[in-house]
Amino acid sequence: MTMKKTQLGILLGIIAGIIDVIPMVLQKLTWDANLSAFLLWVISGFLIATTNIKIKSVAKGVIIPFMVLLPSAMLIGWKEPFSLIPIFIMTLILGSALGFLIDKYGK
Repeated sequence: MTMKKTQLGILLGIIAGIIDVIPMVLQKLTWDANLSAFLLWVISGFLIATTNIKIKSVAKGVIIPFMVLLPSAMLIGWKEPFSLIPIFIMTLILGSALGFLIDKYGK
């Protein structure tokens, strides 16, 4: 099954958002934090799929989510800098997966 790249980016962004939010819900984090994380992935999936920057897909999948995360990371890190470690790890893993999968299966 082939999908348009933009549709695939949004779909995979939704899946990445769900994967990212599950541990947050289990930790009983606030709804605004959960919604922010979910939307980060939906927007990142869209941007990865539609951006024409000439770099490797995995690198694009890492750079774009980190750029989207940056404003929130400043707020999070100001109060709780150590909480950025798992956020950065999850962003690295899910972002690289998104970049790879969108490039491989998006048409």
